[in-house]
Amino acid sequence: MRFDSALGLESRKGPPATAGKVLLYSMMVLVFTGPLVGLLVSAFSKTLDPTSFTLWPDEFTLENFTQAAEKNVYLYLFNSFVVVGFGLALQMVVSVFAAYSLARKRFRGMAFVMLIMLATMMLPEEIIAIPLSLVLADMPLIHANLIDSYAGMILPVGAWGFSILVMTEFMKEVPVELEEAAKIDGAGELRTFFTIILPLCKPALGVIGVFGFTMIWDQYLLPLIVANESDHWTLPIALRSLRSDEEVGIGILLAASLLALLPSVIAFLAFQRQFMRGLTSGAIKG
Repeated sequence: MRFDSALGLESRKGPPATAGKVLLYSMMVLVFTGPLVGLLVSAFSKTLDPTSFTLWPDEFTLENFTQAAEKNVYLYLFNSFVVVGFGLALQMVVSVFAAYSLARKRFRGMAFVMLIMLATMMLPEEIIAIPLSLVLADMPLIHANLIDSYAGMILPVGAWGFSILVMTEFMKEVPVELEEAAKIDGAGELRTFFTIILPLCKPALGVIGVFGFTMIWDQYLLPLIVANESDHWTLPIALRSLRSDEEVGIGILLAASLLALLPSVIAFLAFQRQFMRGLTSGAIKG
């Protein structure tokens, strides 16, 4: 399989073209990975100079991470993992079942439901901040106060219109004949869903897994509304607090920033194959 770049570099041959490609690709790698390398090196450096860029720390040390523990950075990291772990699991469960209903069922008001989901994606978070805080302070029907709790940060991210729409469009591409064959063999609807439809949707699961993880991990406004006490802060909130603290050195801030960045990178690498298959599946089917 051949992939041509937008610049048409694949069609150019010869030593000058090869040298040009190497130079161009090296510059691209430097631009995109330079900040990450700089953050990684600086987090393990004892002597920090924000104006310099090195590929190896001048004085390798773990002191920045040790001092970060004194500022409760690891507690904030744990809180972030709790929120993203349960929030992403809930979001993916809601997405697959909601997508199955929209892709396979026909009911009155389906278009209105899709319109509502699109509307939730168009509204900025700042618009719903105050109504959301009021709802979380007094949950309808059960009248429970979810402020300053993990549940208050998990439940609002349990349903995301983007994930539902991606799963819906992907499930529509699954042949209905497979379900009909399973029904003829005596399989029930749930068994058909879990053994036939869901395994075929692994690429889409990779896409919503990566985007969902990033969306929940980077949440700033929601934890800011819910977490009144610092014990429930997530890492994005903590980074803002550490930045405004004059007693916190740049080394601690860089170590905390690295801890905030690595989970997103690891999540992408873990779901990379399914993620890329999910992004290209529409073009291949088209």
